[in-house]
Amino acid sequence: MFRQISVFLENKRGKLAEVTGVLADNNIDMWAISIADTTNFGILRIIVDQPEKAVKVLRYAGYTVSTTKVLAVEVPDRPGGLHRVLKILSDEGVSIEYLYSFVRRPAERALILFKVDRLDDAVDILKRAGINVLTNDQVYNL
Repeated sequence: MFRQISVFLENKRGKLAEVTGVLADNNIDMWAISIADTTNFGILRIIVDQPEKAVKVLRYAGYTVSTTKVLAVEVPDRPGGLHRVLKILSDEGVSIEYLYSFVRRPAERALILFKVDRLDDAVDILKRAGINVLTNDQVYNL
């Protein structure tokens, strides 16, 4: 399991640039990013190289910030690689709330971050199926 940072943003021009500016000014590197928006607000989900520092500086800058446990799963980077993982989880009744890809990986494997409803069960299910679920330390040592 792995922790991601979520930042709640007003859906206004320049707000995303303000957040990335706070991170840049504090020498924090984003490794993965996803944003979901509605008419009035957005949720920025990020993986960074210094998560504790990022939470601290973003809160200090006035942003509403939370952390969430997600799975970091290695998926073969070929047609059907992601489908296999999704099928395993679906067959076991695990619902996926969202997912997005992680940038820093060798070409033969993709790293996909999953938010699921039954986190501990999902880890066990995937490991039994021979799927590599990375730990926090493994992700930060990429």
